[in-house]
Amino acid sequence: MNKNLLLISLSMLLFMGACKKSNQIVPEDDPVVNTAVPFVWENANLYFLLTDRFNNGDPSNDLNFNRTLPTAPLRGFQGGDIKGIIQKIKEGYFQKLGVNAIWFTPVVEQVHGGTDEGTGFTYAYHGYWTKDWTSLDPNFGTKEDLAALVSLAHENGIRIVMDAVINHTGPVTDIDEQWPDEWVRTTPKCEFNSYETAVKCTLVENLPDILTESNENVELPVSLIKKWKSEGRYEEEMAELDAFFERTGYPRAPRFYIIKWLTDFIRDYGIDGFRADTVRHIEEAVWAEFKKECDEAFALWKGQNPEKVLDENPFYLVGEVYDYDIISSGKFFDFGDVKVNYYDHGFDSMINFEFKKSANMEYEELFTTYSTVLNDENSGFQVLNYVTSHDDANPFDKERTRTLEAGTKLLLSPGTAQIYYGDESARNLIHESTQGDATFRSDMNWDAIESDENTKAVLNHWQKLGKFRKDHPAVGAGKHEMLSKAPYLFQRTYDKNGYKDQVLIGLDLEKGPKKLNVGNSFADKTLVRDAYSGAEAMVKGGLIEFDTPYSIVLMEAKSQ
Repeated sequence: MNKNLLLISLSMLLFMGACKKSNQIVPEDDPVVNTAVPFVWENANLYFLLTDRFNNGDPSNDLNFNRTLPTAPLRGFQGGDIKGIIQKIKEGYFQKLGVNAIWFTPVVEQVHGGTDEGTGFTYAYHGYWTKDWTSLDPNFGTKEDLAALVSLAHENGIRIVMDAVINHTGPVTDIDEQWPDEWVRTTPKCEFNSYETAVKCTLVENLPDILTESNENVELPVSLIKKWKSEGRYEEEMAELDAFFERTGYPRAPRFYIIKWLTDFIRDYGIDGFRADTVRHIEEAVWAEFKKECDEAFALWKGQNPEKVLDENPFYLVGEVYDYDIISSGKFFDFGDVKVNYYDHGFDSMINFEFKKSANMEYEELFTTYSTVLNDENSGFQVLNYVTSHDDANPFDKERTRTLEAGTKLLLSPGTAQIYYGDESARNLIHESTQGDATFRSDMNWDAIESDENTKAVLNHWQKLGKFRKDHPAVGAGKHEMLSKAPYLFQRTYDKNGYKDQVLIGLDLEKGPKKLNVGNSFADKTLVRDAYSGAEAMVKGGLIEFDTPYSIVLMEAKSQ
């Protein structure tokens, strides 16, 4: 056999063996991932899903703790679980969408009973009503399931972001006790007209608020001790707590117990980030304490698992300050009497509630505004953009009539992109029988993805944009520059840490033949690929011509 051919054959065998060994999913119709492209959080495609509503991978765990009472529409457990997420990674669903990070709602053990929120009887399907921060709720899966999910995700270049709830416990129910008074307050209810009335209060009735400001030593709740003993892990849990408090010197105050329990998910599984819930309802100094422990836990996990480390990115912490229009307001959130810069207290990024409104701008105004703010060398910051979420009653395109536009604007805008499950498949957001946030939390529309041609077309559009964005840090983390208004053509450039990236994008173009002036962006005789259509063309005299049935081109220099 020819020597060069032998080397190529051996290389292919080694590659295929490595993929088999690592469980990496390489869809047959996709090119091999360019491992040289760095992962950049500012450019991440972060897929956000409700664990219970995304995919049911294990029907045997659908019923636990006798949660059998009838609920209001979409306010009970539907069956989605961690194994369902694993299944979709194995199928390559996330990879085909260009997703390189997954955030899922909390999977810790929830209150066993239900309650009436004023919108009908509800169980804790959403994951935000914690009963025990040290256990997983069997409706969502086991710790072994979580370990398998993180491992498989990492093998496929996908980071895992979990939800961190420190502000409150679950509500009191007929079968779930209230945490002791030295742990929680039950009054007053938040009024949100000052710092004090947004922090030292309960978000809603019957949602006990953790005394996060307290530095007083507290004992563990008797009910939690009893639970641990019945499960045969009391001694182990207590030994770990003793070691944590001895190492850190923190008082045994409520917040530090919870910080320890949450950062265990980093130490034990190597998760890559937390989305912090209800940030403005907790003293900002607490978040700095939390981030410090997250960083230490991440460093410990990396040190103990060097073969599993994906890159040198630090632990990622993104916060939810509800209704914060951060692009317009800047880093400081205004309570009315106090302004707080959460970036100075541990946060790498904040959820940008403004994007759903920004998405109504014309493309150039949107892109220029965001690039200018986020790339400012003196005051720039990271944001997580979204068009739809689990608790926003006023999303962009609620009727799902602008699904292609929504994908284009979200995935081509500077900043991290949050794809809420079903954005990419036009999952219905209007349900006449539901009330409140349940309306936006229906089951993922897998049937439509399989059978409906319109749904497939929407998904295909999001997939093309998502994969292009994943392959090019310049899209979300680079600087924007318009090259021509008509036809609309712009450039994104990225140059950080020794890595350079450049792309050209055209929108609202004529379908069919199109001649574009790329100026000096691509040198003459550069072979350019349109990632949207797959067509290729050569730059000649500063011009490039494509003949495609689409009004969009995603141009990248093709490797020679």
